[in-house]
Amino acid sequence: MAASKVSGGLKAAMDDVKAKGRWALAAQFSFLVVSAVTLCVLLYAPRFSSAPAPYGATVGFFAPKPSSTSRTSSSAVQLGPPEHGGGGGGDADREGGGAPEQVLDNQVGSPCSSLPNHAICCDRTDYHSDVCFMAGDVRTDAASLSLLLFPPLAAPGGGGGAAADTATVEERIRPYTRKWDGYITKTIHEVTLRSARPEEATAGHHRCDVRHDAPAFVMTAGGYSHNLFHVFNDGFLPLWLTAQHLRRRVVLAALAYNPRWAGTYGEIISGLSAYPVVDLLRDRRTHCFPGAIVGTRYHDYLAVNSTRLRDNKTVVDFHRFLADAYDEHQDDSSGGGKPEATPPPPRRRPRLGIVSRKGRRVIENQAAVAELAASVGFDVDVMETATGAPLSATYASVSSYDALVGVHGADLTTFLFLRPGRAALAQVAPLGISLLSRNLFGVPAARMGLRYEQYDVSAGESSLSRRYPAGHVVVADPARARREQGGKEWDLVEHVYLRGQNVSLDLGRFRETLARLHSRWKEQQQSQVSGADALPRQ
Repeated sequence: MAASKVSGGLKAAMDDVKAKGRWALAAQFSFLVVSAVTLCVLLYAPRFSSAPAPYGATVGFFAPKPSSTSRTSSSAVQLGPPEHGGGGGGDADREGGGAPEQVLDNQVGSPCSSLPNHAICCDRTDYHSDVCFMAGDVRTDAASLSLLLFPPLAAPGGGGGAAADTATVEERIRPYTRKWDGYITKTIHEVTLRSARPEEATAGHHRCDVRHDAPAFVMTAGGYSHNLFHVFNDGFLPLWLTAQHLRRRVVLAALAYNPRWAGTYGEIISGLSAYPVVDLLRDRRTHCFPGAIVGTRYHDYLAVNSTRLRDNKTVVDFHRFLADAYDEHQDDSSGGGKPEATPPPPRRRPRLGIVSRKGRRVIENQAAVAELAASVGFDVDVMETATGAPLSATYASVSSYDALVGVHGADLTTFLFLRPGRAALAQVAPLGISLLSRNLFGVPAARMGLRYEQYDVSAGESSLSRRYPAGHVVVADPARARREQGGKEWDLVEHVYLRGQNVSLDLGRFRETLARLHSRWKEQQQSQVSGADALPRQ
């Protein structure tokens, strides 16, 4: 009986514990549900009560950092396509804290290499070119051909605003790489860079019509743009070495823009920038950028000085850039590409291109020279110039050559399309310009890893020997003739030695040059075969 009472008591106690456990579990579940609902309300309620970000707001290149004392700018949100803003761009676009420092200038030791936000810096120390940089809210003013730097507004309750405290800064620059050449420099449009005046910065002036998420790169398509040497030496090579570290995240803002320039060099332009070109002289809209580069760096004739660049690029990297631009991915022996496990079988005969000039510095016995090259062992291609063919077609031809031969002139600039470490350049230097020829093409070709030969024309091979009497100083001693001109030396060079002569090559002497080119090609082929034989068999 006692045992029965004890058993009944234990059972009742257990039932009571189970009931209390169920109530505790229910209470815990209810608490979790209420907590989750409360958290959702706290997280999402502001989204329904706050205004939406404007269409077209973009992540700026110098996007401001949110801080505890300033509101987060709507420009920190990517909502629309990068090229088309919402047409706003008023004061709200300039709210927020300072942006982190950005490296627009890739030059080693430059005073502008570390540029804080809201700053203008110009480096005018180079003999060849000036270059300026702007960090911050940059807006175009088409009427005055100016770039205006707008200051960020102060945080709410922070006083009169940064605009009132900003000193007016103004710089003027002609963005071309021959500032020492007064004749051509005066034809380059001058661009003004300045801080926005207080009344401009506070009154909603220059609201953005087009907003970009990459900095502007102001350059000119003018200058000596009719000459292929200057197109690359003064234009595309400096453009590349100035902005290649930004990896196409720049907007080319062109002066003297013309459709012919854009059509002829479209592949290179697209390789420099992922954005459409802005025509600064004709586009009257206000374009807004998170920074700007105005002008280009210049290192030397068709040169890239790796010691002056933070990323140590060389002219071989520029060649790779051209190869990529024309969708010709070549394996440069200087490195960078994967070695081929099974090299293609060597050709029986190397390809040689002869640059066929028209007008001046023509090879008068060109047909005989072509036959001579064929007899030495080359497959010869006579490359006609000034045909109107697209540059991409020229690239396709030249990049396939094992050797390029031509008289000194702008068309030899296409040596940049040859394969570094594999191809050769043979330059025919007319009478009186041997050193000029070597400096403009020979030295750059060697820097690019090409085998270089220079054939210096003798007096008897120059048409000047028929124009001047025997023993005339212009023919007999060009160096003396140039010295005697004093300050007018270049007039003699330009009008006589450059524009006033053709050449007729001594076939016996020129055969020696061609034979050396062919011999080196054979050595290279044998080296490739030996390397292939050394590969492990599968």
